[in-house]
Amino acid sequence: MTLSRRKTLGLIGGGTIVAATGGIGVFAGTRTPTKALAPWDLAGGYDDPRLRALSCALLAPNPHNRQPWEAELIGEDTVAIWRDPARDLPVTDPFARQLTVGMGCFLDLMRMAAAQEGYGIDQTLFPEGETGPVAICRFVPDAAAPDPLFAHVMARRTHKEVFEDRTLDDRARAAVTPYVSVLAEGPEAGPLRKIATEAWLIEAATPDAWKESIDLLRIGKAEINANPDGIDLGGPLFEALAMAGLLTHEASLDPSTMAAQGAIQGTVDAIASAPALVLQVTDGNTREDQIATGARWLRANLAATGAGLGLRPVSQALQEYPEMADLYTAIQDAYAPGGGTVQMLGLLGYAAPTPRTPRWALDTRMRPKPKNA
Repeated sequence: MTLSRRKTLGLIGGGTIVAATGGIGVFAGTRTPTKALAPWDLAGGYDDPRLRALSCALLAPNPHNRQPWEAELIGEDTVAIWRDPARDLPVTDPFARQLTVGMGCFLDLMRMAAAQEGYGIDQTLFPEGETGPVAICRFVPDAAAPDPLFAHVMARRTHKEVFEDRTLDDRARAAVTPYVSVLAEGPEAGPLRKIATEAWLIEAATPDAWKESIDLLRIGKAEINANPDGIDLGGPLFEALAMAGLLTHEASLDPSTMAAQGAIQGTVDAIASAPALVLQVTDGNTREDQIATGARWLRANLAATGAGLGLRPVSQALQEYPEMADLYTAIQDAYAPGGGTVQMLGLLGYAAPTPRTPRWALDTRMRPKPKNA
């Protein structure tokens, strides 16, 4: 869920904001959640090459910014990567498929970061099944060459607003096409746009699904610094709305409030504005397929960034909960008729730069050592 700044201003008006803050200029200068954004500046600044790679991997895209990864250093050259079940999304992602895709993004960004220093990664997925680590990764020196897409890591964002009214050029298409199964524009995008919009409105009208997102709202600097994950609503606009009592967790639970309507309409507008929609489809739906999807989604993000594009997931129709069943079947039948699985649906287009997204510090994502170790 994203509360569009433009849509919120249109619904509420600027006068209330200025009155609530007593002067927006001074107020704005103090609203940056510096602590939550620090991991971006710390990426790559560690002595151990594994920690350098992990600190970059933290910046990977992931569902609802849950950052579900944990890392455990083993010996001198190995890392075990785990998925933290405490960060699950039990309503909208009951089988942890989306979170596993997010783990694939993390693993591939770690691989890219290691390759910048010549390290290859000997990776074994799910060596103990579902209950063990997602991957055991051994760093092998002088075994990899740098990946050109890594150049875009620090500029990569998940787009959060409407897109520019501009069709893709050939360079943009060529950059992204290798990493997606379908790139639909013009009339071909119509059915996907309709599915994406309907699915989003179903999620907004499903109390348990809506509440799962609202529970993850971080409103303002203090909340974002304290919990730098979830859905961040930071900056002077949102803090002023909160101070005026127009943006609260409680009010946002009611889809009829101004704050919730701003969020709902903002996403509808974003879907309508995107010149292209993209899909990623796999032949199966194993955990390995989901990890591979994450790697491709990361690469699509980085390629889009390099081409001056924004990419935003709108995968509500792919979520496996009862209220979404009809749309889930419709998109799978239409785009994976041979028994495959549509894993990701996203919006693609030209967009203004998006601010950095909060991240947990690396030390908070290291798995505690056993007490008897």
